[in-house]
Amino acid sequence: MPPKLHLLTTTATLIILLHTVTPLRLPEFQEAPAFRNGNECNDTLIHIAMTLDATYLRGSIAGVFSIIQHSTCPENTVFHFLTTNRLSTALRHTITTTFPYLNFHIHHFSTARVKNKISTSIRRALDQPLNYARIYLADLLPATVHRVIYFDSDVIIVDDVVKLWEIKLNSHVLGAPEYCHANFTNYFTKNFWSNPSFARVFKHARAKPCYFNTGVMVIDMVKWRAVKVTEKLERWMEIQKIYRIYELGSLPPFLLVFAGDVEAVEHRWNQHGLGGDNVKGLCRDLHPGRVSLLHWSGKGKPWLRLDSKRACPLDGLWAPYDLLKHGPLISDR
Repeated sequence: MPPKLHLLTTTATLIILLHTVTPLRLPEFQEAPAFRNGNECNDTLIHIAMTLDATYLRGSIAGVFSIIQHSTCPENTVFHFLTTNRLSTALRHTITTTFPYLNFHIHHFSTARVKNKISTSIRRALDQPLNYARIYLADLLPATVHRVIYFDSDVIIVDDVVKLWEIKLNSHVLGAPEYCHANFTNYFTKNFWSNPSFARVFKHARAKPCYFNTGVMVIDMVKWRAVKVTEKLERWMEIQKIYRIYELGSLPPFLLVFAGDVEAVEHRWNQHGLGGDNVKGLCRDLHPGRVSLLHWSGKGKPWLRLDSKRACPLDGLWAPYDLLKHGPLISDR
């Protein structure tokens, strides 16, 4: 090999190796105050699952901070963070230094599980493998966890989470705020509604199928495993790959499996849509009524809008929970 070509090859190899071993630099956060249990607390544990990644880390940190700050028994709260192997060490360090007293576990989600099951949707962020980790909660969490609350990384809780934890699911697998005024047909394509074998799935529902947002769910994991919910969700994802029956990421499979069979939770536990739609992310107002949870679902995320000096009025409600010291602006597109 000519000397110059050998030098170029060696240089290229070194660059590739350096890129491979260089760790991802995550934003740094202030250490959160230590919150302690009140005198009325017992030994009941509250299990909460959230995803952790670089893009939404700032939102996740704010969400955790809001939960423990408003909790009567913060030391009884156990967090289950779902993340990929590539980031687990760095993220564990971030959580430990930001919340030294937090009771948490890191659960590794293999993106290979959904590699060939994800279909492109209307927004790139919805196509990320970790967005589908909620489908595999029964496999990722230990069998000793019988109930879990799943939260998206763009929520702020302004109430005691025990109130949500203690809702009765009755015979249902899942509880969530439902929105029956939404036009349900918009969540599926003509390919779905024109196929009688697909469309009839909603005819057998216990009640009228209604939209619910999967960013806030209370789940009975025992019942989930018993009726093989994960397998049912995966089946609809496989059908989607062939027939293109929806356009909106991981939400439609949940609607197909659960719509009409959800324990209705008060709307105050998911004031969703504060991030606007999935295209422009325009500002929105709160829905009428009480508020226990604010959810910036949609394209617009409060930390990005605040940093860019284009904040919406309600983004100011998120800002007090932002523990960021400094760090890169990681966009959600």
